[in-house]
Amino acid sequence: MGLRLQKRISLFKGLTLNLSKTGASVSIGTRGARLNIRGDKVTGSVGLPGTGLSYRQRLDNLSNTEQAQQIEQIQDLHTPSDSVSEQQDKELTWKLLALLFFIGFAVVTALYLAK
Repeated sequence: MGLRLQKRISLFKGLTLNLSKTGASVSIGTRGARLNIRGDKVTGSVGLPGTGLSYRQRLDNLSNTEQAQQIEQIQDLHTPSDSVSEQQDKELTWKLLALLFFIGFAVVTALYLAK
């Protein structure tokens, strides 16, 4: 059984300092949409409060994303074009929408905090 230490300190409305035994991070956002920054790692999360349903994704791994896209392009050259499913298209659309949401949310939050 491991010892776990975690403390959240609300700095401003929508801005939280998170402290744990492994380090510190800053969270920007409210219930349902949050951007967490820890060192050079950025994670975004979207959820439906009260349901337990949420989606979380690292947003700073652009090089890994580009690498994954190149692998997909190579695989597409070796497979028939009709093998790409509509489900994959929908998943990509939702991921892009989530990324755009977080970028917009970060800009609005930064403008709000700059007042």
